Amino acid sequence: QSESLVVCDVAEDLVEKLRKFRFRKETNNAAIIMKIDKDKQLVVLDEEHEVFSLTSEKTFIVYSYKYQHEDGRVSYPLCFIFSSPVGCKPEQQMMYAGSKNKLVQTAELTKVFEIRNTEDLTEEWLREKLGFFH
Repeated sequence: QSESLVVCDVAEDLVEKLRKFRFRKETNNAAIIMKIDKDKQLVVLDEEHEVFSLTSEKTFIVYSYKYQHEDGRVSYPLCFIFSSPVGCKPEQQMMYAGSKNKLVQTAELTKVFEIRNTEDLTEEWLREKLGFFH
């Protein structure tokens, strides 16, 4: 019998932080990095960045990005970037994979991107992905 998929809940304070982050007034790129607390089976805050460059080894990133459209408009999409944790145990990978959708639903994120290789995580990559959401 295979191990059942563990879906972690999202910590209440993190839900509140993500809600505030969505409506923030700043215009810089910023990020909230999350991780799973294995013992509590909760998605919790790992780090917050006011200035963030997209070269992260992190698994769950909510990224507020200043996006310049071709017609000159500027928007600030909230992007959720998920990468499978590299080099961790299969049950931990399953915890992350199983908790991703719960996190996306809880934080009401619509721009969800999965990346296999974090070396590919660049601003160009993100701009290309966002180009599909006119």
